[in-house]
Amino acid sequence: MIDDVAPKQVWEALMTHPDAVLIDVRTTAEWNFVGMPDLSQTGKHTIPIQWQVFPTMQPNPLFLDQVKDAGLTEQHHIYFICRTGGRSMAAADTARHAGFKHVYNVKDGFEGPHDQRGHRGHVAGWKHDGLPWTQK
Repeated sequence: MIDDVAPKQVWEALMTHPDAVLIDVRTTAEWNFVGMPDLSQTGKHTIPIQWQVFPTMQPNPLFLDQVKDAGLTEQHHIYFICRTGGRSMAAADTARHAGFKHVYNVKDGFEGPHDQRGHRGHVAGWKHDGLPWTQK
């Protein structure tokens, strides 16, 4: 079972635990046009690894290799984030089955669910919680 961790708790872990990292599994288009968590205050950076490859949205066959290539080991506490928490949960589960022992899903992801007007980022998630982020 993968734990869903609230964004503010993830931020606290990133601030206080040297072995805590954040992997953003969204697509290149999302990183460029929607934004990314800004971890500069933590002295760390978000690790971008697509779970599905834009624009085909096919599963990334190199996902686990790219996680390992990022220098991550079983000792790291890896928090996975996507738009709303679905892809990141699947990525976390895959990492766990590959031997990573400390994997977590960022609850509600970067943007969270739709609000009453159909917009994201206003109900829950990283942006809603006022955590640092940047947009190119």
